[in-house]
Amino acid sequence: MPVHGKKYVAVRNKVDRTQLHNLDFALRFVKENAFAKFDETVEVSMRLNVDPKHADQIVRGTVVLPHGIGKPVRVLVFAQGEKDIEAREAGADHVGCDDLIEKIQGGWFDFDKAVATPDVMGKVGRLGRILGPRGLMPNPKAGTVTFDVAAAVREIRAGRIEFRVDRGGIIHSPVGKVSFDLEKLKDNALMLMETVVKARPPAVKGTYVKSISVSSTMGIGVKIEPTEIINKFRS
Repeated sequence: MPVHGKKYVAVRNKVDRTQLHNLDFALRFVKENAFAKFDETVEVSMRLNVDPKHADQIVRGTVVLPHGIGKPVRVLVFAQGEKDIEAREAGADHVGCDDLIEKIQGGWFDFDKAVATPDVMGKVGRLGRILGPRGLMPNPKAGTVTFDVAAAVREIRAGRIEFRVDRGGIIHSPVGKVSFDLEKLKDNALMLMETVVKARPPAVKGTYVKSISVSSTMGIGVKIEPTEIINKFRS
């Protein structure tokens, strides 16, 4: 079993981790008890009643968090012609096609998100084995393969994030930093939860969200009562 430090243990002893709490308490506890020397990321984890082995139970999507995640996002756009100009005007950090493909094949990854226009995906597709494992491959389901590159760049820089259920049926997603105001963290967390709840696959029967917790990068997870949140966003 992992051995935790004194600070972690001290925080863990402050809360009953077997109890379910409301979102306000969980976020406030995580903020007030962050002990790292850096601005820790606040993360929401949602355990879903899905089996990702089945294609019709994969939960994935994007959401624009109203207050961003507290870090600059470097956006790369694969585009040519007019779309190249649009991407640059929208604030993309890197724009190009063949030149960027060559740099990436050479081991360059100085970006956080990649967008591509559909007409260049034939070329970009060669990078699948390189970018895929890093979560950087443009994907139409994530809204990163589009001719509206300007809107995609603006949304990503404004706080659009991608989420996808992992093998264990859990979605992990950042919702800000511990330095954020409580209300901003709450707005972001609720926006994420609403999006995930509304992305419920039709194939899922019974309870969809099994549990929710909030944690910081180095801190403990605080469990949230999911029923009220689920009912709030159930369509």
